[in-house]
Amino acid sequence: MNDHERLYRVRRLKNRIAMVLSCGATLFGLLWLVWILITTLINGFKALNLALFTQMTPPPGTEGGLANAFYGSALMSVLALVIGTPIGLAAGIWLAEFARHSKLGNTVRFINDILLSAPSIVLGLFIYTAVILPINHLTNHQVGFSAFAGALALALLVIPVVVRTTDEMLQLQPSTMREAALALGVPQWKLTLQIVLRAAKAGVVTGVLLALARITGETAPLLFTAFGNQFWSSNLLKPIASVPVVIFQYAMSPFDDWHAIAWAGALVLTLFVLCLSLLSRLILLRNRSH
Repeated sequence: MNDHERLYRVRRLKNRIAMVLSCGATLFGLLWLVWILITTLINGFKALNLALFTQMTPPPGTEGGLANAFYGSALMSVLALVIGTPIGLAAGIWLAEFARHSKLGNTVRFINDILLSAPSIVLGLFIYTAVILPINHLTNHQVGFSAFAGALALALLVIPVVVRTTDEMLQLQPSTMREAALALGVPQWKLTLQIVLRAAKAGVVTGVLLALARITGETAPLLFTAFGNQFWSSNLLKPIASVPVVIFQYAMSPFDDWHAIAWAGALVLTLFVLCLSLLSRLILLRNRSH
């Protein structure tokens, strides 16, 4: 056996060891994921009923549902998208079209990556300190925890996701498209908004859907901002219920009825996020097919 054959066998051995370790780590992670999903499906379907969507969160020892929590989560999520999506789109367009290779653009991307990976509880504490405490002081303790503050905290989670996806999707568009439009005398703003952004709309929409999926199950930032409410509330300046917070509170309680509601709520959130993920995949696949 010459040196080349010996070296080849050593490399094959190392490759097999690396493949076995990689596959083992993947299976180990998937095992716990599958176990969590199966447990959620089994316990969630047992507790799933119509009252979950029609009745409000109950007091201890009584039956009820999550109608007010679903409304609160939907309200804050939509408001967070309304606040965060335009900011994220504007920042992503600026990074891709006007500051692609500049030092300022690279700095903004670095900060955005930090926000993208920042713990959500930190953003909730930031809104609590920067928004809730000053407003509470200015209004003589009349306005504090509120649905609007919860939406602001969720918007801080939406912005970096939309910025990242918009930036990357616009950069994927061919430069020849820009050159052809500029050669025909198309203004830069019209080129960006009506040509490049339109070509990348599938990826941008996917980013918005992923941002919605990200904020749907967030609990930590809402504990310090929206707080929670056992009753129906549509006032943006008052505490409001949300599904993740109710799940957290009911899961920590000693009551079996509340445990069942928590499992059903977790199932609904899981299915909702799954549908959003599938929808984003379908949008991308449809765009590639065209």
